[in-house]
Amino acid sequence: MSETSLEWKLEVIVLPSRDIDRSITFYRDQVGFVLDHDVSPAPGVRIVQLTPRGSSCSVVVLQGMGSDGSAPISGLQLVVRDVEAARSELLERGVDVAPVTRMGDGDASAFIYFSDPDGNGWAVQEIRNRSDWLT
Repeated sequence: MSETSLEWKLEVIVLPSRDIDRSITFYRDQVGFVLDHDVSPAPGVRIVQLTPRGSSCSVVVLQGMGSDGSAPISGLQLVVRDVEAARSELLERGVDVAPVTRMGDGDASAFIYFSDPDGNGWAVQEIRNRSDWLT
């Protein structure tokens, strides 16, 4: 099979949420995501999009479109330059975040973990040496 010439960009992950307002509060006010959209395009339908600062991939929580109360998603991952600073910020914002786990001494070996109020599980990995980090 040959390679495709198309670019494929992951831009949205839909997360289950039993309470959209609670999800907005968690992701915007506690984790620090930017609230991009909060729209109700039809009666009983609500679509909320939030994006981590510096990311081109957003999360969306929905109401009235068949995803309410779905099973939690695990394995979501964010990447930061300084995992200790990220953990401190999350703790200051009231997020229940696990202590730093180090899986060796090299770059990309430190992680923290947390879950949102619906049980969607996040990992935050420290990668210090990336060419795309802003100075």
